[in-house]
Amino acid sequence: MIDTHAHIYDEGLIKDIDILLTEASQAGVSRIYMPNIDQSSIEALHHLADTYPDQCIPMMGLHPCYVKADYQEQLAVIREQYDDRNYAGVGEVGLDYYWDTTFVKEQKESFAEQISWGQTDQLPIIIHSRDSLDDTIDMIASAQDGSLRGIFHCFNGTIEQAKAALDTGFHLGLGGVITFKNAKLDDMVKYLPDDRIVLETDAPYLTPHPYRGKPNQPKYLNFVAQKIAECKGQDFEEVVQYTTDNAIKLFG
Repeated sequence: MIDTHAHIYDEGLIKDIDILLTEASQAGVSRIYMPNIDQSSIEALHHLADTYPDQCIPMMGLHPCYVKADYQEQLAVIREQYDDRNYAGVGEVGLDYYWDTTFVKEQKESFAEQISWGQTDQLPIIIHSRDSLDDTIDMIASAQDGSLRGIFHCFNGTIEQAKAALDTGFHLGLGGVITFKNAKLDDMVKYLPDDRIVLETDAPYLTPHPYRGKPNQPKYLNFVAQKIAECKGQDFEEVVQYTTDNAIKLFG
């Protein structure tokens, strides 16, 4: 399996990183893609990528929750990182209307600029869209020139929103939320075409049932795959195979 989205450089996880990565491998997770958050997370992200290059794959972007009045300065620092190393994607980027709407205008400007990075560098874009899914879909659809690709991370929208997201050509990342008993996402998951689904944990957040309430880890990815199998009436191994194939095709 491939975890396409995990913040394992988080302070609460990195202290036991050797155990975390060993347990991930034992659970069948061969690769973990790590989206950046802001300027302050770059050092820890790079440390893991340099120490465990076969398992920990870095991506670079400015998370919308960290877009403030100084976002242009942050973007300049983050963009400079691309001069020194290769990244697998532009992320985590997008819009977030849940925590604070003070800087929505700046979030949209930051998102638009980072979308352009994906076009220029031909990299997948990893999208955060909490309480902002329609707007993020609209921005991707408007910018889509045939070159954009990426993932709507932690997708938990309606079937109608799934159709709109799929129409952009992007993949949908499914994580622990689909296992929550009150999520009511089974029909949406069943609707999704096999070739557009990728797995993710968003560790240390959104831990799947039955470990909800504990810090999430890549080793719990199998609970997400199992839930997809249940929703779609498929074998677990089948889900693992096509989601892994999808991630490899997307990231190269």
